Amino acid sequence: MAGKVALLLWAQTLGLAGAQTTQLLVEPPWRPAVLWDRVTLTCQGSGTASATIWYKDGQRLWRQGSDHFKPKTKGTYQCCRPGTGHSLPVSVSEDWLVLQVPVKALVEGDTVKLRCRGWRNNTVTSVSFYHEEKKLQELRDGTELSLSPLQLHHSGRYSCKGSVDYWGWKESAPVPVTVTVHVAAGVGGALLFLLLLVGVIVAWHQWHRVVPRKQQERALPDPPAPPEEGQVLYTHVVDPQVTYAGLQGPQGRPPEPGDIYRNVL
Repeated sequence: MAGKVALLLWAQTLGLAGAQTTQLLVEPPWRPAVLWDRVTLTCQGSGTASATIWYKDGQRLWRQGSDHFKPKTKGTYQCCRPGTGHSLPVSVSEDWLVLQVPVKALVEGDTVKLRCRGWRNNTVTSVSFYHEEKKLQELRDGTELSLSPLQLHHSGRYSCKGSVDYWGWKESAPVPVTVTVHVAAGVGGALLFLLLLVGVIVAWHQWHRVVPRKQQERALPDPPAPPEEGQVLYTHVVDPQVTYAGLQGPQGRPPEPGDIYRNVL
């Protein structure tokens, strides 16, 4: 029992430490990707490349058997690998104006640049950046917004507005930004050690509860065998010269007052 508990906790700890999932990588590494960048999607997961299945907007594509894919139209793409399932979706845009965020972990204290791009790299001027629909900054010539150092309150949805050549004023779709807490290098290892220590303590506790109980169950005497018909159940002396014996009743059932036969021993 203790061994099973320890193995289970060990498996759960390893699962928390590094659960494998299907990853969909995008090159160039920006989100949302834009079609005019000639994006390449790469599917990583368990199994072989020939087992890769591709999806667009939730519908399975005819193309499969390759872990690389070059989108030809805008949409939301996913891939699937046996054993690790579906990847997170990746959006490929072809809007007039797109706000892009680097595809990487945005950690507290780091620096990140958001960029506002016009359709097929058309020139964008008078760019304004917004955070949760609140205007942050307006640029006459630039198209990038730098957030440094990143703080947790920087999380939220960002968008941009600007003039795209002679097509006029355009507004991008909002893009989510999530800032995570910085974790020191040794903290992850310490957390793993703590989980393992808890697993050992629980297993030890379970062992010391179960083993004595099983030993006690083994030490209990076996119940007596049922008496045979005619077997003497008890004797008592009423007169110093006469002894009476109680015999089991007929059919082997327990004796009743009317079943007692007086036999002089």
